[in-house]
Amino acid sequence: MHCSKVKTKTGQVRWVCVEDGPRDPATGRRNQIKRRGKTQREAKKRVQDAIRSLNEDGMDTSTIKIMTFERVAEKWMETYIATGVKRGSVRVREKEIKILNKYFAKAPISKITHFMYQNVLNDLAKEEYAVNTMNGVNTCAGMIFKYAKRNKLIKDNPREDAVVPKKRKTIESVKDNQIENKYMEGKELDEFLTAVLNHGLELDKERFFTLAFTGMRPGELIALQKQDIEFENKTVHIAKTLYNENNNMKDYTLTLPKTDGSYRVIDMDDKIMTLLKRLIHKNDVHKMKYQKFVDDYHDMDFVFQRNNGYPFVTKNIADRMQRILTYTDIKKKLTPHSFRHTHISMMTEAGVELPTIMKKVGHDDPDTTLKIYTHVTDKMKLRSVEKVTNLHSDLLDKIVFQN
Repeated sequence: MHCSKVKTKTGQVRWVCVEDGPRDPATGRRNQIKRRGKTQREAKKRVQDAIRSLNEDGMDTSTIKIMTFERVAEKWMETYIATGVKRGSVRVREKEIKILNKYFAKAPISKITHFMYQNVLNDLAKEEYAVNTMNGVNTCAGMIFKYAKRNKLIKDNPREDAVVPKKRKTIESVKDNQIENKYMEGKELDEFLTAVLNHGLELDKERFFTLAFTGMRPGELIALQKQDIEFENKTVHIAKTLYNENNNMKDYTLTLPKTDGSYRVIDMDDKIMTLLKRLIHKNDVHKMKYQKFVDDYHDMDFVFQRNNGYPFVTKNIADRMQRILTYTDIKKKLTPHSFRHTHISMMTEAGVELPTIMKKVGHDDPDTTLKIYTHVTDKMKLRSVEKVTNLHSDLLDKIVFQN
């Protein structure tokens, strides 16, 4: 411990003692504890008391005051990444932190109150952020504040009891959120796939027919490799998904599926298997020719690949889908993910039971699957009544015209 005399502005003499305390638990930096006293003994005691408090609580009150939200969020993110979450999840959290930093970046985290935090949520609603975005921001903030409280940077969690404002529903929003607008019904699927056959570009037929008749996620489709397909057993192993953050064909990663239930082996339709078999044979022939002239061929045996062997990105599928939709009369706001919902409806109409459907599409959370399943079965019940009515219409007419 180093002690020295100093003069105050009023000319009084005071003792100042300095000693290294435990390193800052939030930053890992050196943490010097400085205290004043009328006597050297008093100053030393204050330093020792402060260090003792640090060893017990882990954080000096002076450090707490200067720890900004931005800095705490950075430290939390390091821990979050260390849990092994996928890069896609990290990217979402980074965007949510960016939104929070607009309000709190340089604010000492210990000074952020529930009132201040609720005002941020209210402001996001006024700025017309999507409800899903606001929910994500609220969840992310909760994890950061929980981390801060666990590390004794704050006493209370400002996010506790916070309310995410709900947007007033309109006729348009209710219509857009109706479950039937999330998938293609039989006639719409026929119209779309007919447009694919008549107007599709290279690989459109293979992509969209495979998506429609398997219920794969788009990321699972573009991650498919030759070894994932067993033609003898007529099955496909779905064990990975492809993530590409910057839409750069060379900057991709193959990761585990979205959830544990997403890893699955699915039975395939004979005609879809024939389609894939022809495509793989075409790829093999192309590879042999291409490698003779070019050294940088990406030899990873992707089923849906570019001329240089690299896989496509999901954006390419989305763009192609929007192009095909222009050749149809379909007005729904559909995406490649809609094919999963479409396949669920197809299996429901075919009489497949809900647990089997969930297993095939790899859904751990039955919410969306159950909504589609219930909606389709309700329509099937209605049609069954109509069929019975039509079958016995002559007999029913006698009731009406009977005196």
